[in-house]
Amino acid sequence: MKNYIETVIGFLPFYFFTFLLLSCGPGRHSFRIEGRLRHMNQAEFYVYSPDGGIKGIDTIKVHEGRFAYETMLRDPATFVVIFPNFSELAVFGEPGEKVEIKGDASHMKEMTVEGSEDNEEMTKLRLELNRLTPPEIPKAVETFIKDHRSSLASIYLLKRYFITVLGPDFRNAAILAKMLLDANPDNGQLIQLDKQLKSLRNASLKQMPKFTATDVKGHRVSEKDLKAKVNVVTAWASWSYQSIDIQNRLKSKKKKYGDKLAIVSICLDGSPADCKRTVIDRDSLKWSTVCDGRMWETPLLGKFGFCNIPANVVFDNKGRVLARNLSPMKLDEKIEGLLKDENKDK
Repeated sequence: MKNYIETVIGFLPFYFFTFLLLSCGPGRHSFRIEGRLRHMNQAEFYVYSPDGGIKGIDTIKVHEGRFAYETMLRDPATFVVIFPNFSELAVFGEPGEKVEIKGDASHMKEMTVEGSEDNEEMTKLRLELNRLTPPEIPKAVETFIKDHRSSLASIYLLKRYFITVLGPDFRNAAILAKMLLDANPDNGQLIQLDKQLKSLRNASLKQMPKFTATDVKGHRVSEKDLKAKVNVVTAWASWSYQSIDIQNRLKSKKKKYGDKLAIVSICLDGSPADCKRTVIDRDSLKWSTVCDGRMWETPLLGKFGFCNIPANVVFDNKGRVLARNLSPMKLDEKIEGLLKDENKDK
């Protein structure tokens, strides 16, 4: 039946297929994102869910500025849409809901998301943040979180502005996480986040911790394997576009600098076998990847102070912390800056 449907759809004009998608409402156990962007004809977006709404990364195709994406959904979830310029837009989904993204491709920061209270409140905040200076933004976000304690948007904002930043504010993040958990005591994501932040609020990782683990190929790995001139520990997952981008960049840097760069990766996917088969074997990464299937319960996360995906920390050859939670481009630049003179004599 599936093959028959795919065959029939293949003969339909794209605009007619899009019309069919847009004219039908989502099912009781599905969630739909629709949209139209001016000054954009054909393109592809990527979408992933940091809290398990979908597995991996999906593609959203754009035709004449219009697009539609629908997925099965039984519990509320966050979706992150990645645009061709690599900017991101968080969308919050509920089973049976439909939301609409509107905007202009030349003014991506002014996009709106309509269709649910969480998304409309988030749109108001996003437009407000566009008018603020960088030092004013954390306070505005904190106020939003306190005023919207039951919103999915608040969990996303807590991670985005207080945890996955160059200078994470673990103490304030722990206070805000506890506040959200009190309002949502059964939220598994908040339970885990609260537990992690409690151990980190008084901690400041300045030196590489001692650790032991077994990678997906059965090899033992520890801090003794990180004695190169530059050493990087990363946390990633198949559903995080940015974290995969980091893995790809590291692969290029490892090929360039060899033993002068040492890497250990922590994968939060739920299946070690899938991690080994689809990532390690296929991409032939030349370093250890640890995936024990425990996801957010993986002990190594706490060791390195990781509370979200993507995450990374850079050490020198004496185990001292040089940087942490760098963006893909900043991490690339950091490694290049530390090792750029290493190949001159070759």
